[in-house]
Amino acid sequence: MTQPFYNYGSRDGIKNITWNDFFGLCKGLALAVSADPPEMILGIIRGGLYPAALLSHFLRVDVYAIRLTRRQHDRVVYDEPQWIVRPPDDVKGKKVLIVDEICSEGKTLLLAREEVLKMGAKDVKGAVMYAHTWGQHVPDYIGLISDELIMNPWDREIVEDGNFVLHPEYVHALGQQGIPADDSLRIGVEAYPLAKKP
Repeated sequence: MTQPFYNYGSRDGIKNITWNDFFGLCKGLALAVSADPPEMILGIIRGGLYPAALLSHFLRVDVYAIRLTRRQHDRVVYDEPQWIVRPPDDVKGKKVLIVDEICSEGKTLLLAREEVLKMGAKDVKGAVMYAHTWGQHVPDYIGLISDELIMNPWDREIVEDGNFVLHPEYVHALGQQGIPADDSLRIGVEAYPLAKKP
């Protein structure tokens, strides 16, 4: 990979996701999943761990982190998803729900499903908060289908030189649409002063 970010040229517009949107999307997923509840949830780190953790609370089901990614240190370095943290052996004989943040091409979700089935899971379903139209056939549960650039609340800002700034990947993605990246796209919450630090 020569470019540290994905190509966002096929996105059309912006979809700002608030923390309230996140909570509402996860509640919708939880209601749908509860009709045929899993015995175990696997959250794909990093973005998939946010909805996976909340779903585990809503459904009162244990959650485990797995990592299948093209990234290293927040940069795209692999052409295809690589296993970094594999599923636990406990998937054997269980109904498993694999949760990710978004389904674009669907490669990550398909590889995870294939691995969990190979490990002997009884049933495997996939849930995502969002899917693009070209990836909507892969997950069983989808909160939102959109071809906009989806801006999450949890990865919108990074610390750079002691200040919070808009994530450079969003700056890159916005630039591909000719949209200026300004502070209005940040979350707008200041850091709390800590009660204790070294």
